[in-house]
Amino acid sequence: MFKDRIYNFSAGPSMLPVEVLKKAQEEMLNYGGTGTSVMEMSHRSKAFDDIAKQTEADFREVMNIPDNYKVLFLQGGATLEFAAIPMNLLKTGVADYVRTGQFSTKCYKEALRFSDKIHLTASSDDKTYSYIPQQEQLDLTPGADYLHICYNNTVFGTKWNYIPETDGVPIVADMSSSILSEPVDVSKFGVIYAGVQKNIAPAGMAVVIVREDLLTGLEGKYPTYMDWKAQAEAGSMMNTPPCWCIYMCGLVLKWIKENGGLEARKAYNEKKAAILYDFLDNSKMFKSAVEPQYRSMMNVTFVTGDDALDKKFVAEAAEAGFVNLKGHRSVGGMRASIYNAMPMEGVEKLVAFMKKFEEENS
Repeated sequence: MFKDRIYNFSAGPSMLPVEVLKKAQEEMLNYGGTGTSVMEMSHRSKAFDDIAKQTEADFREVMNIPDNYKVLFLQGGATLEFAAIPMNLLKTGVADYVRTGQFSTKCYKEALRFSDKIHLTASSDDKTYSYIPQQEQLDLTPGADYLHICYNNTVFGTKWNYIPETDGVPIVADMSSSILSEPVDVSKFGVIYAGVQKNIAPAGMAVVIVREDLLTGLEGKYPTYMDWKAQAEAGSMMNTPPCWCIYMCGLVLKWIKENGGLEARKAYNEKKAAILYDFLDNSKMFKSAVEPQYRSMMNVTFVTGDDALDKKFVAEAAEAGFVNLKGHRSVGGMRASIYNAMPMEGVEKLVAFMKKFEEENS
């Protein structure tokens, strides 16, 4: 780790690779000999047009995105897409939603604004969202316009361990906290969307990967800006796009390519997660909050069972340079988000600190 850098376990905005930050620093005042910063240049300039096109090309390469999918870079983050999804995809008014945590619940509630035929297909709230409903638990609606899932649940630390069978109904997946952490078969989904502030870039943008046959247009019913078809036709530049986010996204994608691609990311991330989960499974003080088969590789949630001890741990960890370990306000406990940019040594040192804390407080 570089001098004066803390270990930031925030769920987002999260750590970015140091190599990426240094590259952005080098190019901050004068990008590519243009004499200006990316934050200052026109989005219609050749310099930025090249950045945008290369970023999309690298996204397609890294994720192996089929040619019949569009890649959109949109402002508003994943939360704005909660509304864009029913706007763009509801045709019969019927859609299936699975609730597995906070953000899938928010997305479900947003969809209810657009139709009274939104169907709650399954929910894991009966066990505090500590598991993922399995295929046989899904009450799917034949011919629904789409099925929505949150692929990785940031707040509760769970991840889908399978892709649902839907008999042709498009799957819409919020991958905000797992995108680019491992290979994904994009062809299994109708839409993949993600806020960028966890594994891709600074906050302020969403990436939407949408199959072309689903781009049917809004027909004047809703704001044009929310129309994925119109955005695709405009190359994500219907208005001034989030230029800096697109540029930083491009740097992160280059970093992934230079470090072995998504297969290498998966292997590295699995090893990081195993170090932390192995400790939790053998600790007498700390316990994982999630059933083993559903554990997230990106967001590790845990508790001591004592609120006062949890608070003490979070405070002492911050003093030791391990910050943002407090669990989400809705669930308490602790959460270590170990996205792509978290180095192995960060997890190793956190575990060493947890062992020391356990010894001193048992």
